[in-house]
Amino acid sequence: MFSQTVEYALRAIVHLADQSPNPCTTEQIAKATKVPQAYLSKVLQSLRQSNVVHSQRGIGGGISLIKMPAELNLLEVVNAVDPICRIKTCPLGLKGHGANLCPLHRKLDDAMKETETAFADTSLADILSASTSSYPLCNEPVDRVTTLEITPPTSSK
Repeated sequence: MFSQTVEYALRAIVHLADQSPNPCTTEQIAKATKVPQAYLSKVLQSLRQSNVVHSQRGIGGGISLIKMPAELNLLEVVNAVDPICRIKTCPLGLKGHGANLCPLHRKLDDAMKETETAFADTSLADILSASTSSYPLCNEPVDRVTTLEITPPTSSK
């Protein structure tokens, strides 16, 4: 349903949120997210152009989020790299349909609307604090507290 670019952008942004407010190099992000560095550079460029991330060259530089993780939602990230396209008029160009979508295209558009709403209502902080036994982008449980005072969940089994 989503492009590889969206998947890679979301991985990168989750990693940056986890490391926030500390900047990360493209190489660090690529290694942590298992995204090819050349592809990641292009994704990060789109995120910079959309004012989702900031980059600074030099010592102590790197890529960082422009907003705090609690203020940045998933929809902003998705729309920065591959916007969700809603169906506003008949995709077949049928004059009799116009903006009055048939049941199939209405259902498809409703699904896209629900996805938009779910992504708009989910911040990066929500992703990092979700109750789960698998912390984002990690193979092993992490024993630390981020700047958001979020501790990764541990298994109670």
